[in-house]
Amino acid sequence: MPVFEITEFLLLFCSIMNHSSDSFLLQVLKQGNTAAYDALFVKYYEMLCVNAFFYLKDAEEAKELVQEFFVDLLEKKGYVHLKGDIKGYLYRSVKNRCLNRLRKQEHDQRHCEQFKWEHTAIFPDEDVEGKEQLYRVLRRTFANLSLQRKSALTLIYVQDKRYQEAADAMGISVNSLKTHLKLALKKLRHALMEYKKA
Repeated sequence: MPVFEITEFLLLFCSIMNHSSDSFLLQVLKQGNTAAYDALFVKYYEMLCVNAFFYLKDAEEAKELVQEFFVDLLEKKGYVHLKGDIKGYLYRSVKNRCLNRLRKQEHDQRHCEQFKWEHTAIFPDEDVEGKEQLYRVLRRTFANLSLQRKSALTLIYVQDKRYQEAADAMGISVNSLKTHLKLALKKLRHALMEYKKA
């Protein structure tokens, strides 16, 4: 290992051990040295996972969220405008992501409950024929969706995959996956509303 790399490695190692060195790591990271990013990851990953678990109550989901945060931090260069100690920024960012995820889950749950309520409000339990007609309409609507939208619905709502897992399986970004889901659900909801009018 060249002398420069050894010196750089020692500086980064020392910075990991020294909790007051975030400003140094940030400075080195802004100069394009990804070893500083690795050092920040090593230094804060576990603590941020514990912080995320406090909100999400799910260890795997907490790890996934923190990993996604670090990926975004590097890819979107979220560190460029930061100054000094970034510990507070990291904790606030992870907390905000947790709260956003919880709000999203609550929103999805409400939509799911509303869909169930609308479905049961259309037919009493004994109206088997009406339910079968509705299922045919929804199956036909599902069959007419694009392959991507069918896959998104199946992976998330049938196979119960997380957004990142489903996006990876489809070879698309999480945002693209969410767009496919939104549009697919809109079509199904529209079919349901049209059925109710008929």
